Amino acid sequence: MSGSLWLKPGTSGDTLPFVPRQRPSWAAADPVDELASRMEELIAAAVHPDEIAAILESDGMTDEHIRLTYGRENSFALAEDLYARVERRFPEPESPPARPWYSELGGCLLRGLIFALPGLAYVLGAPLLAGPPGPRGLPAGTVPLLGGAITGWVWNQALSHRAYSWLGLGDRRAAARALLLGAPAGALLGAAVAVAVAGPGEWGAAAFAAGQALYLGAATVLLVLGRDRALLAALLPLVAGAPVAAWLGLPPAVRVALLLASLTAAVAVAARSVAPGLARVAPGRAAPRLSASIPYGLFGLGTGGLVLYAAIGDVLADGPAAAVAAPSAVALTLSMGPAEWLLHRFRGESQAGLRATGSARAFRRTTAVTLVLCLAGYLAVLTVLALAGTWLWPDAPGLDGARLGSLLLIGTVLWAALLLQSYGAVTAAAAVCGAAAGAQTVALATGAGDPRSVGLVVAGAAAVVLAGLGWVLLGRATAHRT
Repeated sequence: MSGSLWLKPGTSGDTLPFVPRQRPSWAAADPVDELASRMEELIAAAVHPDEIAAILESDGMTDEHIRLTYGRENSFALAEDLYARVERRFPEPESPPARPWYSELGGCLLRGLIFALPGLAYVLGAPLLAGPPGPRGLPAGTVPLLGGAITGWVWNQALSHRAYSWLGLGDRRAAARALLLGAPAGALLGAAVAVAVAGPGEWGAAAFAAGQALYLGAATVLLVLGRDRALLAALLPLVAGAPVAAWLGLPPAVRVALLLASLTAAVAVAARSVAPGLARVAPGRAAPRLSASIPYGLFGLGTGGLVLYAAIGDVLADGPAAAVAAPSAVALTLSMGPAEWLLHRFRGESQAGLRATGSARAFRRTTAVTLVLCLAGYLAVLTVLALAGTWLWPDAPGLDGARLGSLLLIGTVLWAALLLQSYGAVTAAAAVCGAAAGAQTVALATGAGDPRSVGLVVAGAAAVVLAGLGWVLLGRATAHRT
């Protein structure tokens, strides 16, 4: 046979050679070629055919349409064909983002400080929390405080998601209205739970918990609407009075006055911020589904429970003196600012990895390295905060290996759960954290084992599960497309 001719597959040497011919000018163009030309930029930037399949499905292409129009079995088969026809190209963006991840550090650190400073209220409110020890040797008032706090976390996490959903639709007035209606309802519910679970001699703690519920509602409003600095200013009486009360002492009336000053300021600023919600919302826009906010409330329940049990472990191991400092809980709360910044960094580095890698395997490897570095950075910050709190706070218990190990495991669970939530896997993250907090609740209620040992085992198991979920989700390039 001549080198310019070849046999058609399935024919013998006795048949005439098959000579490939060009498509006639009157023949219809290949629809797959047309689609590849139309989607060339998107296909060229994909690191895996699954990305293209996701784009096809988001455009409403059904398998039946694909079979009839393009002659392929389904979106995945068509995506593989398109992926093979277009050369890989990963162009750099024309201009840097308006707000890159590294510009968010100051705001993230400020939020971490705002999350932690309300804990100083327990220093000023110590006279309200005095009384006989609670169940299993816990400090007086622990049950109403926990009841009110957990109720507030669940409610306000769900409320925040709903308000952010309205903001994402560009309707700030509707977001303000959601906060206007939801924040007072959550404060009332938290106060009612605290009063309902208060025992004899715990009415001072119930009153403190009611104020705490009111503050949580106001803080939710201000944080969602971006009024971080206003909230920080409202906390100034608390910040000024707590160190004086801790080191020099203050009369009970002055302590209560400082608490009420910060609470009143926060509520007043929040009320002013949601004033636009009093106006009637124009009809016509579909409201976000209420059910979509439920997983975020459950996520708040699970993560808040883990932080609380870190504090309870300190108290049960070191006595009531640890209740004021609660070094593990303080370190975890302060670390939420750096944790948020590292989440921004992971997302930014992942986007860069999409442009720099040319295969799914290389992208998974790059993502894994970035994930390990960000998690290691967070745990390093958490360790420094725990050491600083132990050294600076008077009468704080020492930070031994067991306490540090437990703290780092809980920190791993919290950061991994926040990472999964930021990529839309909030239900899975809430389920794992909720199961971990539930296991610790059962152990504490039944007295099964040392609380710190139980917490260590539970947090370790949750960390392993979340690591597996993170690997499955974040190893896919489609999870990182914005």
